Amino acid sequence: MEILGSYERGAKAPSRPLLLKMAKQYRRPLLTFYLQRPPERSERGEDFRTLPGDREYESAPKLDALVRDVFVRQSLVRSILEDADEAMPLAFVASITLQHSVADAAQTICATLSFDLAEFRRRKTVEDAFNYLRALTEKLGVFVLLIGNLGTHHTALSTDIFRGFALAEQVAPFIVINDQDAKAAWSFTLLHELAHIWLGRTGVSGADFEHKIEQFCNDIASEVLLPAAEMDNLRRLSDDREEALAAISAFASQRKLSRSLVAYRLLKGQQISRARWAELTDEFHRGWEAEKAKKKAQAAEAEGGPNYYVVKRHRVGAALVEVMRWAMAEGFVTPTKAGRVLGVRANNVQALVGSQ
Repeated sequence: MEILGSYERGAKAPSRPLLLKMAKQYRRPLLTFYLQRPPERSERGEDFRTLPGDREYESAPKLDALVRDVFVRQSLVRSILEDADEAMPLAFVASITLQHSVADAAQTICATLSFDLAEFRRRKTVEDAFNYLRALTEKLGVFVLLIGNLGTHHTALSTDIFRGFALAEQVAPFIVINDQDAKAAWSFTLLHELAHIWLGRTGVSGADFEHKIEQFCNDIASEVLLPAAEMDNLRRLSDDREEALAAISAFASQRKLSRSLVAYRLLKGQQISRARWAELTDEFHRGWEAEKAKKKAQAAEAEGGPNYYVVKRHRVGAALVEVMRWAMAEGFVTPTKAGRVLGVRANNVQALVGSQ
């Protein structure tokens, strides 16, 4: 107990192997122990999800660990920017309220981003379209991460549990998108979380259409990606199930959107009933799960795979990689701390940030 007390008081520095054991025992990210002071009690911010009690209990430990990790990463990035006198408060954070109209909020976000819907749709794939939107977001000073697990596929978080997370700080705000979701849904989630940042509301989002704030953010993201006027093209949706599915699929594909977003717009425009909306979204979800299982099987059979560093850069985002490259070059951060921010070992940092 005396030795443990000396570690906790800071009188004695633990070795890295011991830190690894402590991180596991205390269920905290390793990078927490490298902070200058203990972080505030981990908060999710607001929880904008509605889950059955058993699902909430089941998901809590993994989700809390993910959120703690993001809070610590953001804290480290903010500290680095402050040390370098590069910490610029972002005026758009918490600049709108629920009293704003959806149309005005959507227009404000688009103007600040310099978002061009036609350019978004001209991209070859849904992932290319997302990359366009992500680049505009990161240019504003918002870091966008793709995280769907705690490091292994065994710790994957279902999209039923969490779709996105926004940390609405004035300096270095973070957005996390659950990359377990369909790529066609990533752009919607990014805009949804951006709406949270414009509202200044930190928190976890799920597939909830009832919560007032979630509805507001959903409507903003929908208006940006699929203006209400365009829904007239689906005004006469067939009563035949297969024809309706085919029409929605074609409509969504042309616009680099998810089919679920189109169904949501149909519901909001009172073009379909809530019962039919639920039926369609269930069908889309089953189709996505089947496609995901198919791709997983194909990947298992294929030899090799994508380059580790290419994948990691994509997940942490070009903006975070660039900040760590610059901070290391200027001596504001060590490879060890940069590795904590980027989620890699210290000896992998240089290869990760060395070239894009």
